[in-house]
Amino acid sequence: MRRRNHSGVPVVESSEGHHSESRPDHATEMPGRSVGGLMTPTNVFGDPFDEPSFVDRATTEIRRAILSGQLRPGQVFSLRNLAAKLGVSFIPVREALRGLEREGLVVIRPGRSTSVAPLSSDDLRSLCLVRRRIEPELATSACLLISSDDLNEHELRLERARQKPNQPQDRYEAHRELLRALLGPAATTWELRLLQMLWHATERYLRLGLDYLDHAVTQGRTDDPADTLEAAQADLICAFHGRDPREAKAAMLRHVDWAEHIAGQRMTASV
Repeated sequence: MRRRNHSGVPVVESSEGHHSESRPDHATEMPGRSVGGLMTPTNVFGDPFDEPSFVDRATTEIRRAILSGQLRPGQVFSLRNLAAKLGVSFIPVREALRGLEREGLVVIRPGRSTSVAPLSSDDLRSLCLVRRRIEPELATSACLLISSDDLNEHELRLERARQKPNQPQDRYEAHRELLRALLGPAATTWELRLLQMLWHATERYLRLGLDYLDHAVTQGRTDDPADTLEAAQADLICAFHGRDPREAKAAMLRHVDWAEHIAGQRMTASV
């Protein structure tokens, strides 16, 4: 038997005298897609929701391929082929590429193609300009906040990465982690997000510059130890150990200048 409550919502009364509110079916149904008898949650457009781990994994692997040079600057690639290689569906790869486009690592042309972002001297100059406006200022406070134990721990991690010359990924991950550890204590969440994007974008150029430098050393064309990544890292750590805000600021500024100089050498040589 149906009647309405004071709100006007239909109420169904059972033979036992209990009653419950009757609501339209669409108010309780969740959108979904039946796959093998199971309902997969979908968004309002009917696309299945992806586990964040799939998008994160695709983002990490594609970024690594770009930074390492496996995917070369300007290289056009198929999203579906990329998804097949990563062992995930097309959708998380698409979402990963949208995030990497925001980082400046890929160029998406709707309805046409997706490619690795090209390298340019102007791009490198802009990246370093923004870094100079953020990192040295953060260093003035961060050098007083980071603990000696954290500094020592990252020195050990850098040393372990140096002992694996055939695994350059460890070398650069340790470098990014060092920068994050040094500046993180004074940075906001948004500043760290921005810096992470800047560090990844700069790393493409820095890797090329350091590879060029390593080759030059091998060929006997240079032997300046101040140009090495290890020397640049030691300069930063020494300044932060000193707890002098002015020196920490100056060291961070030297570091960004060094990165632009090393990367710029490769850009100049390729012209």
